[in-house]
Amino acid sequence: MDYESDKKIMVEEQLIGRGIRDRRVLDAMGKVPRHLFVEEALRSRAYGDHPLPIGEKQTISQPYMVALMTESLELKGDEKVLEIGTGSGYQSAVLAELCEKVYSVERIKSLAVKARDRLDSLGYLNIAIKIFDGTYGWIEHAPYDAIIVTAGAPDIPKSLIDQLAVGGRMVIPIGDEFSQTLVKLEKGRDGITTTNICGCVFVKLVGNHGWKE
Repeated sequence: MDYESDKKIMVEEQLIGRGIRDRRVLDAMGKVPRHLFVEEALRSRAYGDHPLPIGEKQTISQPYMVALMTESLELKGDEKVLEIGTGSGYQSAVLAELCEKVYSVERIKSLAVKARDRLDSLGYLNIAIKIFDGTYGWIEHAPYDAIIVTAGAPDIPKSLIDQLAVGGRMVIPIGDEFSQTLVKLEKGRDGITTTNICGCVFVKLVGNHGWKE
């Protein structure tokens, strides 16, 4: 497989072609080897315009959705970012290219262990992973300049809002179990502003402040 060619086509057609403009996001997506974050049998489809299964009834998100959510965080390079839902570790790697430190929480141990091994093998030393209920966030390292939630929630967990720094941004899918709206939340000194970005479909955010299993 010519993964570099596939990756270039992904960036040009799926990302730039759909309006992703942040050059740093495009460069990160063009660098991170997405095919190494899926099982070997699925690598020929790694750069396709769709999510893929990663086991445990979880998925690696469609490349465009990864780029859109990442771009919405408006990262400049010196931020501390909280990620809820490590999954395969692919989104973590993209974030690691764009910020100072990523704190990622994953409730499923087997996924967290595989992600840690992949990220270590690729030299991503600025990512910390915790196996825990992500709906609680990771309070020890709060506040965060940006928070990204990679699973659909019935509403925005207050614990995550509390851990977002003033001036920070959060992106999270909100809706029912079958479809959601991607929401961008900005935390100002005078309160919270939310903006609807687009419709989306994610796996459920399971946890005490999310969906029950």
